[in-house]
Amino acid sequence: MTVFGYRIPLLVAPLVWAALWEVVGRSGLVFLLPPFSAVLAATGELVASRKFAEAALLTLYIFAVGMAISIAVGVPLGILMGRVRAANQLLGMWVNLFVSAPLTALVPVIMLLFGFGHTTMIVTVVLFAVWIIALDTYAGVRHVSPSLVDMARSFGASRAQLYGKVLIWAALPEILAGIRLGVIRGVKGMIIGQLLISIVGLGELFELYSRNFLMEQFWALTILVFAFALLASEAIGMIERRIEYYAGARS
Repeated sequence: MTVFGYRIPLLVAPLVWAALWEVVGRSGLVFLLPPFSAVLAATGELVASRKFAEAALLTLYIFAVGMAISIAVGVPLGILMGRVRAANQLLGMWVNLFVSAPLTALVPVIMLLFGFGHTTMIVTVVLFAVWIIALDTYAGVRHVSPSLVDMARSFGASRAQLYGKVLIWAALPEILAGIRLGVIRGVKGMIIGQLLISIVGLGELFELYSRNFLMEQFWALTILVFAFALLASEAIGMIERRIEYYAGARS
């Protein structure tokens, strides 16, 4: 980051915002915003509590299952749309629609179909994550050079080998980008599902802290959820950067 020609370390930005948060919190101007130091203290207490550990394990289970289903469905769907024109004409409109639609409005419909249990929350994660994975996979497959496909066929590659050894690897940068965005959207779906469908896991803690105006704990939990989404996204981003040469090899 450069300001007035001077290079400033990236760590300075969050420190500045933390200092502003501390000043506003101690001024008492905003009741719902406690001092940042109090939020940090509450974060340590929250992480060490048994209730948070149980809620986090349940939430991680729902998130992991939902993301696994999203990847298992989204990647093949994107490949199908990228390789079969009829499939793209039939499904492409719906995928783009769900990517941009306010999906929270569909949560009551999911509740009617699947009830109030863990299945509904998993489906909510899938609903938020699967479409962006499919769309990015489609974009990756469409960018695969036809010469790679022709080369594989000239060497006698079967259909399974063509997809498994050429198309998926060539589209891998976009697939990982879609999964990275799907993780962020999946976290949103996970929290919305736990808040609206069944007050369990981290959703239960959010409800408890907001209802009782425990703002230090509420903001501490918010920071932890944001940190999880950021770390998960960055982990996939690191893998994505390590295989960037695949994108260069396609041109």
